[in-house]
Amino acid sequence: MIAPPLIFAGFAALAYVGMFRDDPQGLPSTRVGQPAPAITQDVLGDYPAFAPEMLKTGEVTLVNFWASWCPPCRAEHPRLLQMQAEGVPIVGVNFKDQARDALSYLADETSPFEAVAFDPKGRTAIEWGVTAPPETFIVSGEGEVLFRFAGPLVGSDYEQRFLPALEAAQAD
Repeated sequence: MIAPPLIFAGFAALAYVGMFRDDPQGLPSTRVGQPAPAITQDVLGDYPAFAPEMLKTGEVTLVNFWASWCPPCRAEHPRLLQMQAEGVPIVGVNFKDQARDALSYLADETSPFEAVAFDPKGRTAIEWGVTAPPETFIVSGEGEVLFRFAGPLVGSDYEQRFLPALEAAQAD
């Protein structure tokens, strides 16, 4: 008889505390501040393969997890192409996808990636702590994960959270 009110009070307390977090929209990542996890060496078609050295070139690199079946991934694609044109190195990790669908998507939309890793079972995504595509990580030139952005690189969230983090990383 007392259990339902106690359970409700517990949920209410959790919701109250959650509203006053530093960044209630952000999803914490255990990878930030840590060396970048391994990325699968499996390649997608004839696209360049990922090599671990790509995350230790001395310049900031983005690691973008995407899938052809993901509408938000399609929404952010023009932004990825724009960043590629501006000289930002981007490594793509295609996960939980069919190779033929991913290849068709990149052929139709143009690849913004320096390398494309193929992770059909999502093992690499699990290692990186990816919850759903798209997710983009900013990695320092020394291979340390600096920032995690969950969601498409569009709109005010992109402008207010991702861009400042990218600019700060590039300035260091």
